[in-house]
Amino acid sequence: MASTEGNSVTRTEQRPVSDIWGLAPYPVIVAEPSGTITMVNPAAAGLLSGVRPGTNMYDAVPDWLAQAHQEAGARARLTAGSSQGVADLPPVFGRIAAQSFEAHPTQGQDGNVVWWLVDDTDRRLAEEALAAERERTTFLAEASNVLLSSLNTDRCMSATAQLAAEYLADIAVVVAPVSGQKLPVAHGVAGQDVTRTVITEDPSLLPGLSEALQGFPPVPSRWIDPALLPGWVLPEGFAGTIGSVVVTPLPGHGVPAGALILLRSTVQSGFTESEEIFARLFAARAGAALSAARLYAEQSDITQTLMRDLLPPRLHRMNGVEFAGGYQAAGDRDRVGGDFYDVHPGATEADASLVILGDVCGKGLDAAVLTGKIRNTMQALMPLAADHERMLRLLNGALLNSHHARFATMVMASVQRVRHQVRLRLTSAGHPAPLVVRADGSVEEIHTRGTLVGALPHIEAHTVETVLLPGETCLLYTDGITEARGGPLGDEMFGEERLKRALAGCADMPGEAIVEHIQMLASQWLRSGGHDDMAVVAITAPPSIHLSAVNGHTRGRYTA
Repeated sequence: MASTEGNSVTRTEQRPVSDIWGLAPYPVIVAEPSGTITMVNPAAAGLLSGVRPGTNMYDAVPDWLAQAHQEAGARARLTAGSSQGVADLPPVFGRIAAQSFEAHPTQGQDGNVVWWLVDDTDRRLAEEALAAERERTTFLAEASNVLLSSLNTDRCMSATAQLAAEYLADIAVVVAPVSGQKLPVAHGVAGQDVTRTVITEDPSLLPGLSEALQGFPPVPSRWIDPALLPGWVLPEGFAGTIGSVVVTPLPGHGVPAGALILLRSTVQSGFTESEEIFARLFAARAGAALSAARLYAEQSDITQTLMRDLLPPRLHRMNGVEFAGGYQAAGDRDRVGGDFYDVHPGATEADASLVILGDVCGKGLDAAVLTGKIRNTMQALMPLAADHERMLRLLNGALLNSHHARFATMVMASVQRVRHQVRLRLTSAGHPAPLVVRADGSVEEIHTRGTLVGALPHIEAHTVETVLLPGETCLLYTDGITEARGGPLGDEMFGEERLKRALAGCADMPGEAIVEHIQMLASQWLRSGGHDDMAVVAITAPPSIHLSAVNGHTRGRYTA
């Protein structure tokens, strides 16, 4: 070997080449460009039993290294006499048995290629573990986005089954909590649409499923025999063989949200411990999403049930009198608020119907709750419907004894058709006066008055009677109409005078048309501005009543 400056091996202290290479910390293989191996250090001989001087690289080393030597040998022949011929070749990577190696080529002065094999197994394992963890983290983040994008229970079940089938197993089955004797189930198969069904099966036939549905820790997959799987677990048309099963709970918010069953076929490896742990991490996110969707569905059902009692009723013709109503809550997203109306029909056509329209202080859900209480109280007081003042006093006492600190204004109308007339008895409790549009287009204000309810220990009310002739209408309304601010500058109230002028143009119009007209004018006045709750009720004497049959009756109003 030629001597170099600083090299401890000189021509005068010649040592065998094999001894020098033996000091190298890595396996080393020296081969001619043609592939013939000329030298192997002990580390390389111990790693590759077939590698020894005289053998050929293409017969003794793995294919990945043999192919790399073919390129390096060609480069070495082209650059014979230069030690930099293969220096710019990148290292190659491959496996030898269970280990991973980087093979770095260099070129000796004799033209041979020297291969240095660096064991990078630990680094590779670390990189693979890091890549797998990043992939899992990305999957969990994407899964969370998908699962939380919908509060629909069925779609959430389908998304859980599809995500699990695409990433965690060949087949994923989501089982919702038992409903009666039925199990809602969603089957997911990689590359296929999710199928949902409802079965009547005993969950205890699958080990760990009953426990998972109750929220207990999962049963390790090694304890579950795939041969004992009940038939309903497998999707319809599946003809393969299951080799590994995982059953894990879907934890929810305080109560279990169901269970997740993962199945792998025999062509895939079984679930490792880390994969089972990762499945539980996914199940935790899926369970939270399913629980939120189920809670939302339950709350939505409860809200719909309660809302049916809070919403104003649809009005129609009753006992020979036409009734029409309209309501608009203050908030664009609200369906109920502090304004309300009800019509309680008389038992027979000869009996008076009772119309109630009111306005609770405030708006939104809090006001709607008190609205519901007032409506229920007035329903209970219907046997006293002939005595408006007594009903109001009893309602006032009920409100004063409640925990609510709100008050309300109301107007009540007893409506009775007597032959060819519609007679009204009107009582106000701090509410805007009713308006009557007569057949000739004149608008009459009914001067009933009284104190509001729910604020003072004692209230007063004054009842007024009037008569509607054919085509005439009595309009009850809340101050959300008259106090609506808008107009050209956006700060002017709609006002009672503007409302009366609007009504004057509604003579002989049906009650529904009058209600729609008033609501349209108020909305146009407001434009996009805010407003209070608005409620309107029209009581109309049908035009089928002939004036000739009135026999000269003079309309008017009377004090009760």
